[in-house]
Amino acid sequence: MSMSVIHDEDTARCYVQQMCDAQALERLNYFLAALKDENTRQNLVAKPTLNIAWQRHIADSAQLLHHVPRETGLWLDLGTGAGLPGLVISILRPNRQMLLVESRRRRIDWLQRMVDELALDHCTIAGARLEHVESTPASVITARAFAPLASILDLSARFSTAQTVFVLPKGRSAAQELTGSSRKVRQMFHVEQSVTDDTAGILVGKLAKGLRRAS
Repeated sequence: MSMSVIHDEDTARCYVQQMCDAQALERLNYFLAALKDENTRQNLVAKPTLNIAWQRHIADSAQLLHHVPRETGLWLDLGTGAGLPGLVISILRPNRQMLLVESRRRRIDWLQRMVDELALDHCTIAGARLEHVESTPASVITARAFAPLASILDLSARFSTAQTVFVLPKGRSAAQELTGSSRKVRQMFHVEQSVTDDTAGILVGKLAKGLRRAS
């Protein structure tokens, strides 16, 4: 499939199917059904997006795999919320070590239930604010609707190495946030077009040594 923008649920589902096996697809269907059910009890995602969940949540999360290396290594997902993109990535790559950070109690409980019910043995939920999570080097750091770019880089610097890839879905603000960043950050990051929204962008890059704090 080409990397053109996905505009409907059928295309989104086909896009994801090409990235996974039958077991992963079954897990994604289970996850979506559970998400819709849980959303009646707590506001995990905006209700209108449930009608386009494959496009808005599953494919939107899955596309991040195109911007990260294939080798194993810790994937750190900040402010994972409903498990987007963290749970989706864990379903698609069940052998990859995942650490999902979330501080809200009800969401922590939901995430842990999904990890248990989906048997995602390599996925761990860190139920705390990021400031209280023990430093550990990450190969990939993602954050969807978590914080402005400058805050993300500051908060996650102690998890970053020279090889860490940041993949940050930023919607319509991607180019604007990058333009408003320091010259060093602009040199290290670039904007990738989202395949699920022709107005959205993903910031991709690595931190230079001078911008990484000691842990």
